[in-house]
Amino acid sequence: MIYRTVRGVQVPALGFGTWHLRGPDAVSAVQLALEIGYRHVDTAARYENEAEVGQAIRQSGLPRDDIFLSTKLRHTELAPEGIEARTRDSLDRLGVERVDLLMPHWPVAPEGIAPMMQAFRRVRDLGLARFIGVSNFPTALLRIALDVMDGEVFANQVEYHPFLRQRRLLEMQRPLGIALTAAVPLARGKVYEAEPIRRIAEARGKSPAQVALRWLVQQDGVLAIPKSAQPDRIRSNYQIFDFALDADEMRAIDTLQGPGRMIDLAWAPEWDPAD
Repeated sequence: MIYRTVRGVQVPALGFGTWHLRGPDAVSAVQLALEIGYRHVDTAARYENEAEVGQAIRQSGLPRDDIFLSTKLRHTELAPEGIEARTRDSLDRLGVERVDLLMPHWPVAPEGIAPMMQAFRRVRDLGLARFIGVSNFPTALLRIALDVMDGEVFANQVEYHPFLRQRRLLEMQRPLGIALTAAVPLARGKVYEAEPIRRIAEARGKSPAQVALRWLVQQDGVLAIPKSAQPDRIRSNYQIFDFALDADEMRAIDTLQGPGRMIDLAWAPEWDPAD
């Protein structure tokens, strides 16, 4: 495993995402991920699987402190006066006293960012979350969050894969020690269609998904949270620590052109340019 040191904490660079996992499938998938060796698990209230994630963690028998657990509050439930209650709801579903990382799932309007982040800061100070991050924040909104949090934003979870540049966020976050958590890291399967990823995968005896994930976790300050309900894919996604991409291979993937952003919902903020 590769680890990133963020705010003095060692965080596994490869985590297990749980988007779209529900019911018994979610429990089974998270349990298997933990058995394989994943120690970073990401969920959200909007995923409607926090109870299942918590159940899998308890059934794993692993000490709670061995797992870096993150969750996110729904974008429709971010009124500052309700954030503590919504956080406690998530903790109740997860069956834990606190999470390691708590985030708003999507930003509110710019004028609402400061009071919202003040409420998240109070939740942290109450001990309900070790750290506060953000999700789907472009640079302009991240600056507001940083001002409120005195720079103590742990991570920004955003769509990031070989077809979507996040240059502006990376250039802003790296000097400040803010991790970039790559959501949708396999571009919804598009990495399987791309050269040079396929060429590198063939030469390395790896799958295109493994090459794309390795490209992510080799980057400074980047975490990745692939998700799958398929046992073979969960195992395969973890098998990326027995090889490394060389500089030429990294550059070849860096220059890929492709479909770009996969997720752009009606309530999304104004994104940074994709170059």
